[in-house]
Amino acid sequence: MRYLITGGAGFLGSALANRLVREGHEVRVIDDLSRGDRDSLGLGVTFTRGDVNDIPLLWTLLQDVDCVYHLAAQVSVAQSLLYPRDYNLVNVGGTVSLMEAMRDAGIRRVVLASSGAIYGAHTEQPVREDNLAQPDSPYAVSKWAAEQYVHTIGNLWGIETVALRIFNAYGPGQSLPVSHAPVIPRFLKAILTGGSVVIFNDGQQSRDFVYVTDVLEALLKASMAERVNREVINIGSGSGTTINVLVEQLEKVTGRRAQRVWNREKSGGVRQLVADISKAREVLNYFPKVTLEAGIDRMLVEDPRFATSYHNSISEEEAR
Repeated sequence: MRYLITGGAGFLGSALANRLVREGHEVRVIDDLSRGDRDSLGLGVTFTRGDVNDIPLLWTLLQDVDCVYHLAAQVSVAQSLLYPRDYNLVNVGGTVSLMEAMRDAGIRRVVLASSGAIYGAHTEQPVREDNLAQPDSPYAVSKWAAEQYVHTIGNLWGIETVALRIFNAYGPGQSLPVSHAPVIPRFLKAILTGGSVVIFNDGQQSRDFVYVTDVLEALLKASMAERVNREVINIGSGSGTTINVLVEQLEKVTGRRAQRVWNREKSGGVRQLVADISKAREVLNYFPKVTLEAGIDRMLVEDPRFATSYHNSISEEEAR
């Protein structure tokens, strides 16, 4: 099959592109490299640097494509509070541009990488797909709007559409920006380099951490599964982990003591956000395999940034 992946040089996009190529598919990637890394893409991936709002460029890349993965997005909740217009331009406007181009090119199916952040604060946990969306940030609003546009335009023009609400994905290659870095690589780096692990509020907020290879399985199945048209599907591990327990898991795997610092004045976000993955099991035959402990261990082994720090810290201890 021929695939186009928007945002394909990012964390999930590059992992997906490389996996598809290994399985013998033809893969085209478009990414503006605002957050992605061209070097993360292996041989065999056709890369184009460009903007997902550039419809003429999309027309060119969409020729003879069987399925599109739409992963291009701004992804930081905290950053979206400061720059809501940018998030609307990329996450909403870029989605509409892509759907217009797909309509014109006659593409059969699109798989949208949406987000569990759409649910916001729910007392009922784990959250199901039929729970009311309560987005509480411009990022969450933009992902919810993207879902609506994808399904509406798809329905109008006969394009099959699937939206995967991905929860807290993590794994090797996940970006570590200076500000608003994802929690697992941020904490892991701090522990390995002797930095402080800053915990917001009391650390009892719970999240659903799902390893990258499990997310890839869901993405792959969503491109080929039957009876998923217009569906919204949660993709997570199905279990919650508090931030405090996450730190304990990181300590266990690394064998290092975390220097905890609590910032009790800053909100840790919604109290609980855990995915009910019953629907994913039913329609995608999705069964996550990687535990949090095993996932952290794989990051230490497979991600050069952490593997180097880990082995250097071991060597320093042995030298003492």
